[in-house]
Amino acid sequence: MKIAFDAKRFFHNTSGLGNYSRDLVRILSQYYPENEYLLFNKNKSERGFDILEKSNVHFIESSKGNMSRQLKMGKDAQKQNADIFHGLSGELPLKWDKKPIKKIVTIHDLIFVRYPQYYSFFDRKIHLWKFKKATTIADEIIAISEQTKQDIITFLKVPESKITVIYQGCHQAFKVQHSREFIQKTKEKFQLPERFILNVGTIEERKNLLNIVKAIKDTEIPLVVVGKKTKYFKKTEEFIRKNKMEKQVHFLEGVSMDELAVIYKLADIFVYPSFFEGFGIPVIEALFSKTVAITSNTSCLPEAGGPDSVYIDPKNYLDIQSKIKFLWDNESERKRRADKGFEFVQKFNDKPIASELMKLYQKNI
Repeated sequence: MKIAFDAKRFFHNTSGLGNYSRDLVRILSQYYPENEYLLFNKNKSERGFDILEKSNVHFIESSKGNMSRQLKMGKDAQKQNADIFHGLSGELPLKWDKKPIKKIVTIHDLIFVRYPQYYSFFDRKIHLWKFKKATTIADEIIAISEQTKQDIITFLKVPESKITVIYQGCHQAFKVQHSREFIQKTKEKFQLPERFILNVGTIEERKNLLNIVKAIKDTEIPLVVVGKKTKYFKKTEEFIRKNKMEKQVHFLEGVSMDELAVIYKLADIFVYPSFFEGFGIPVIEALFSKTVAITSNTSCLPEAGGPDSVYIDPKNYLDIQSKIKFLWDNESERKRRADKGFEFVQKFNDKPIASELMKLYQKNI
């Protein structure tokens, strides 16, 4: 079977959609090596070069020109005799030849509909139009969580029968043992506190970092934050400065994936009070790292966190504070929940996800 992918995100996104695209191609090529995997884009980058080294994964230079991704990529895949075309980020080409090809699209979230205040008017209109078009063209739709599935049904008016929930996993770095030397080197490089709580994710309003900072005010609990800064960072920074918390909150930059995996393992608690997520990969990363997670009782986060993570109301910083203090002071409870969380998270391992994807690919072919 020949499977074609819109590989724009594979080559050009560093996190989120990029990680999803690279992991999906990596696990399929590993567990189903008999197939050919074709990555369509105008150009390559250094991202995913290790995956491209596999004999069954090929970069195909797609047609150039304005709107070529929308108007030519589908036909390019058909010319290569692909059996399936998979749009990995909510989009599918608009133009196709008559040659049969199964069309699949992954929808990650519809946050732009639920929380329009986080997006410009133009972005909301474009996203909605693209997603509606893609779900109409697609033979099958992948939702990355039950929450996203329900949102697709509600907001895009898609019949439930067309949607399959297939969870995503996380980067291999979180599933391997790192050497003592590398762990020590990472500790020293980032001058990590002896004990700390961790938050990972873009520093934007929806991710709710400010409420973590408010929760640890008047405690001596250090917080380490890894994430890209947006305008919202200034709001958080102002609170930190006003309350003289500069030595308590540590912002890290230039963290590699292996270093991040080590930082997760070193953390006592992972805290992720996001208001809404399509899935919440950082929670999965924490559980694979055997670090207990505190996360929101909203959207898909209980799906990602399982029964032994600790849940909070993201709007209530006092609730976040009490849960952090409870776990911070209770090592045996942290360990119990971390061990249970590690058992739960195995369902997000590569093999079961690859199997679900292949089942969907082979359906009606």
